[in-house]
Amino acid sequence: MKRMKHILNGFIALAMVLMFTQCTDNKANEQGASTPAVVGGPVNMKIAYVEIDSLLTKYRYWNDLNEMMIQKEENIRTTLNEKAKDLDKEMREFQRKLENNGFASRERAEQENLRISQKQRDLQQLQEKLTSELQAENQKISLQLRDSINSFLKIYNKDKGYSLIISNTGFDNLLYADPAFNITQEIVDGLNARYNPASSKK
Repeated sequence: MKRMKHILNGFIALAMVLMFTQCTDNKANEQGASTPAVVGGPVNMKIAYVEIDSLLTKYRYWNDLNEMMIQKEENIRTTLNEKAKDLDKEMREFQRKLENNGFASRERAEQENLRISQKQRDLQQLQEKLTSELQAENQKISLQLRDSINSFLKIYNKDKGYSLIISNTGFDNLLYADPAFNITQEIVDGLNARYNPASSKK
């Protein structure tokens, strides 16, 4: 399955390179020839790309979401560390009392051992619960980010009229593109202009 995905990505990348090459050739010939940008595709495709890494670095909404998630992760880590320290202290105290015959009876020692074991299980369950909640929150904000960008692009493209806007992340899909097709800064400026931190927290 992974191999098929890589092959598909390779074909997409190759198609995009050919598309850009043919588009620039048409422009250089002052659009004298009527060769389509893609075989069987539209004659005059208007194409642009957005550098996703750069967009995320500069998009204030994403930076705010990212800070919020870092803070939540830090709070979870602090909570779990504190509980783990308390548990470790109780375990060491139990071991000390056990070695020094500090329990009134064997039954009392077994009860304390069961209590600490249950506390270990509770801590593990809490860790799993908080980790799961954090992952769900991460997925939620990823969807919010995608929806935010997509909804803006629909509005933005009403005036611009691009046939295709490609996302570029390293070498995932786009191997080469003329910087003239790069609209990243325009998108960042537009997204930031309509971002209102106060309303997003409601």
